[in-house]
Amino acid sequence: MPVIVLEAKDFSSPLFLVRTWEILSGCTTFSLAASLESNKNASNFQPFHTFRIFCMFTWCFFFALTLLIHILSIIQFHSLIPISWKNLTVTVAVLGALMCLSASVVFPWIIMDHQQVSPRPVAAAVASCITFLAYTSESYVLGTQALEQRGYMGSMPGLLKILQLWGGCQMIPLLLETVSVPPNNVHSWQLVVSGVSYGACVLMSVVILVVILGDFAGRCFLPFDRFLAGFSLMGVLLYMVATVICFTKILQLRDQDHSNLNKSEELVIMETVVASITMLAYSVDLAFAIKLLCDRSHL
Repeated sequence: MPVIVLEAKDFSSPLFLVRTWEILSGCTTFSLAASLESNKNASNFQPFHTFRIFCMFTWCFFFALTLLIHILSIIQFHSLIPISWKNLTVTVAVLGALMCLSASVVFPWIIMDHQQVSPRPVAAAVASCITFLAYTSESYVLGTQALEQRGYMGSMPGLLKILQLWGGCQMIPLLLETVSVPPNNVHSWQLVVSGVSYGACVLMSVVILVVILGDFAGRCFLPFDRFLAGFSLMGVLLYMVATVICFTKILQLRDQDHSNLNKSEELVIMETVVASITMLAYSVDLAFAIKLLCDRSHL
């Protein structure tokens, strides 16, 4: 079977240009960050090892995934892959924008040394912000397409599910850092319950993503709309428990001297904000699922 390459006009299309932008900026970002990590004596890379891994994984993973999508788009090979291509591209663009936004906030706030600022870490932080803008631009370009071209993940319920997956991905390094350096007055059972809630929600998000990208909705043992509604309800309940625990941690921290608050206590505040945003995403998604079930029951 001959390989079909894009026409000359397609190489100047907005989608081709913005994906090229993502690849170049992503490669620049993790290259600068990797050159910083190679300095063993750099004091600004000693604490919070989990967040360094999180940032590097984000930049490298989406660079590799975008490069693969870009190559498959050029040679027009994606039609032979048993994956919903329109849902995959939207998911990568939106999730890449959210994850790069998180890395652009975490890197200068937690990883960089604010006392000895050097040009290379600043360049890495700027490159990460540019990468975030690139993925945001692709999300906008894909959002201007017709709904049939965007697929389910380009609709509002699909975008909410990407936001839910993003929230679960943020909780992994936050929880690991909190467990490694637990704040004062925080009980171990709170960490266990929060970890179980976040882990179950991440697993549900991954299952939903696999079902949608693999077009397995028709093979589910339950109707797919009820399947989504059940997962959304479980997500709301689990994140409600986790959010209550987060606010309980904040109330426990109020009993301490604010001058003694360290990064561990700041992580609790970050966890509370992300948990609240994710719980809101699950709640709105549940409302969409219930509306869909009600509309179909009246048909």
